[in-house]
Amino acid sequence: MKSAEIRQKFLDFFESKGHTIVPSAPMVIKDDPTLMFTNAGMNQFKDIILGNINPKHRRVADSQKCLRVSGKHNDLEEVGHDTYHHTMFEMLGNWSFGDYFKEDAIAFAWEFLTGVMGLDKNRLYATVFEGSKEDGLEGDAEARKIWMNYLSEDRILFGNKKDNFWEMGDMGPCGPCSEIHIDLRPEEERKLKSGRELVNQDNPLVIEIWNLVFMQYNRKADGSLENLPNHHVDTGMGFERLCMAVQGKTSNYDTDVFTPIIDEISRLSGLKYGVSHDADVAMRVIADHLRTISFSITDGQLPSNVKAGYVIRRILRRAVRYAYTYLDQKEAFMYRLVPVLIEVMGKHYPELVAQQELIEKVIREEENAFLRTLDKGIKLLDRIIEKTKAEDFLTIPGNVAFELYDTYGFPLDLTKEILELMQVFISMGTHTEAHSPIDEGDETEKNALNGIDESTPAFQVADALLNE
Repeated sequence: MKSAEIRQKFLDFFESKGHTIVPSAPMVIKDDPTLMFTNAGMNQFKDIILGNINPKHRRVADSQKCLRVSGKHNDLEEVGHDTYHHTMFEMLGNWSFGDYFKEDAIAFAWEFLTGVMGLDKNRLYATVFEGSKEDGLEGDAEARKIWMNYLSEDRILFGNKKDNFWEMGDMGPCGPCSEIHIDLRPEEERKLKSGRELVNQDNPLVIEIWNLVFMQYNRKADGSLENLPNHHVDTGMGFERLCMAVQGKTSNYDTDVFTPIIDEISRLSGLKYGVSHDADVAMRVIADHLRTISFSITDGQLPSNVKAGYVIRRILRRAVRYAYTYLDQKEAFMYRLVPVLIEVMGKHYPELVAQQELIEKVIREEENAFLRTLDKGIKLLDRIIEKTKAEDFLTIPGNVAFELYDTYGFPLDLTKEILELMQVFISMGTHTEAHSPIDEGDETEKNALNGIDESTPAFQVADALLNE
């Protein structure tokens, strides 16, 4: 079953259950000071959940474009290195605003996964909230009882507050949730070890695919809980993970959501996917980031030096760096992938088609500008390394990495990689005796995505780098 058909079957199924299908909200948020990007399907319904407005429809379903690259929802460092994290992803969701609750939500999920998608029920597990002494909450016996209509007792697991209790923030609506996990391991592995032992253990083939949130409490300012007058259901399912499960793959990147893009990257670079680990990671990073950048542009957010635009620029530059370093792409080429992306996703997201010319133009210009930066920075770093070794030193001052980053825009993690390859070390801060390889690059890039941007005074960024 192709990915486009899977998405449509989800929407058709919930429409048949009385849900109104609504379009995806923009991925870039312009009217909410608390969020730069849509990071979950519920963002566009936040005011309904908070009780600020009345819903137009009691039952709603959609496929929502999401971006997770900052704050507590930051998957950037995992993207490309594992098989199931993404910056931009689609979240399939269904909502009930004061209508149905746990019984129907679980029944709908089970019917869709096993009946419509045809997933093997013997590979499915459900988790329910174990309770919290801190909040005076007992375990979710109601959800567990409902799940026993569909799963044997050994496939229903208790989960802690971190995994199985959802909260919008420090205050506001919240409640227990029930995750659905699937075991995609080969049969011989499943015989050796039960999937229940691997649920929520970061196994890449025993993964969560759907989270059913039951909002039944309100967290007050003093931290206590009170019952909500109306109970809501908020569910979110990773579209890419669902495609992996339905298509019998062991990686999201092996589904037809990504394979056409990766095939084109392979053709343009002359490198075959599946041969080199580093090249494979690079291709996955580029395929993922291409989607993020393209959809951001269609939503009106161009790369820039501040706020949301800076995040998009950093993501684009990360993709360019991987192409430059591991695919030997010294000229702009990502923009040439846009037609393939449109072929894959343009039917469901016509805004990609309408703005193809703009997307290609922006990406090409950003690629060319950053490639010039990379070339200049690498030449400068080569001279520094040459001088350091000629003088029989194995360390360089920590401010060198920052100067390359601050003055030339040269990525910190690339400085790290080059220095480690050349067996040159960097002394951080004033503690020159601590001769260790530079290891602050990734963390500093995450800090940049979390608020430090090119508008920040230089000494503040330097302090973040040298003293973290």
